[in-house]
Amino acid sequence: MLVDKDNSKNKQKNEAEKLRESLFMKRTHGTISLDKEKQNEADTFCEGYKNFINESKTEREAIAFAIDMAQKAGFSEFNLNKNYRPGDKIYCVNRGKALIVAIIGRNGAKNGAQIAVAHIDSPRLDIKPNPLYEVSDLALLKTHYYGGIKKYQWTAMPLALHGKIIKRDGTAVDVMLGEDENDPVFCVTDLLPHLAKEQLTKPLQKAIDAENLSVLVGSRPFRTDTGSELVKLNVMKILNEKYGIIESDFLSAELEIVPAFKARDVGFDRSMIGAYGHDDRVCAYPSLMAVLDYKWVPEKTIITVLADKEEIGSDGNTGMKSAFFRYFIADLAKLDGVDYRHVLTKSMCLSADVNAAFDPLYSTVYDQANSCYLNNGVVITKYTGSGGKYGTSDASAEFMGYIRNLLEKNNVLWQTGELGKVDAGGGGTIAKYMANLDVNVVDLGVPVLSMHSPFEVVAKVDVYMTYKAISAFFCEED
Repeated sequence: MLVDKDNSKNKQKNEAEKLRESLFMKRTHGTISLDKEKQNEADTFCEGYKNFINESKTEREAIAFAIDMAQKAGFSEFNLNKNYRPGDKIYCVNRGKALIVAIIGRNGAKNGAQIAVAHIDSPRLDIKPNPLYEVSDLALLKTHYYGGIKKYQWTAMPLALHGKIIKRDGTAVDVMLGEDENDPVFCVTDLLPHLAKEQLTKPLQKAIDAENLSVLVGSRPFRTDTGSELVKLNVMKILNEKYGIIESDFLSAELEIVPAFKARDVGFDRSMIGAYGHDDRVCAYPSLMAVLDYKWVPEKTIITVLADKEEIGSDGNTGMKSAFFRYFIADLAKLDGVDYRHVLTKSMCLSADVNAAFDPLYSTVYDQANSCYLNNGVVITKYTGSGGKYGTSDASAEFMGYIRNLLEKNNVLWQTGELGKVDAGGGGTIAKYMANLDVNVVDLGVPVLSMHSPFEVVAKVDVYMTYKAISAFFCEED
């Protein structure tokens, strides 16, 4: 019997291809699977996000922006003495730096809640309590960096001053200087390459000393030929005239130095956004919009939490380690006549935080098969931590399966990813603090290039898919 070897070979190849298609995962450019309409929806959504991130360069500004949006959407401040009905929209502010926004469900909170948590603080330079000094006829402000930064990235660039000052009489003054095109800006100076021979031989971590991250704020002396520290005096005179403060008022101030530039589209195709503070406001905005845009009465109460202090360990009374979220759940539980721990145990949470997008320029620190990529959708991060998963909650297979099926069912473009190779470094999120409350939780958010730099980059499609994912999660019925 004669056998057509070529046909037999083609038949085997076709069978192998079919089996491969049914069994193997496919990694293709995610945007290819989206039609033009979906891409336009992503672009439109991100215009709102760019406005948010431009107006929210500090945690206080982010919370003020979110409260204003919540009020416009019909949300009112939570009142423990009020009886709430299904569909009621409420918010709870924690010291102007953290916020909870919720819609009461048909079953209240007794069967648990659907929760999204994100943080709204970002790495920056904080002004020290006794900051202003003069040296060599220059006035400078001493800083203490906040969160994980590469110190050299903060030199020789325009910087703005944001924050709040409580004066000795107790009155508050809000400060924002350097954002308007007519404002002055500030900077941290750097050494010219002609004299940087020794500096350039140092490791990047040591090239800029933390105590040298002083911000240049003035050089013109007060108009007199007598006295000392005349440049400092002139700066204080200007601050007194503008804000009514004296030098000791710095002792009761929260002043932050942030990049002075606005969010910009990146690339010829305008597919990306470059800005300061994507980590983690790029997840905070979709989390907020998912609850503000919710048009129905949910089965379970849905909650968005915007927290402070994540970049320095979530400590303090506005961070997720504090009791403010637990107290809020206890108040909801009381309204339903149940113990708050039963609410938490039955709740589910998306810890909306970013992950490191694969960067081909630094590929050696990534595991390509387990990395997330720009334009491939929202990324689920099963665990973070460092080394042997130290400092992570590590979501269960059951909850991973639940979230995976939820995203598939709602046609959300998604991917998974780790934060680089096992011993390359690592990091953490607030997921573990939710897990410590006995809540099912997993990290879900936006891939970011140049994370923790003054100019981070995200893809518009990924931002939109994060919004779609959290919206689907809120819509999930019992």
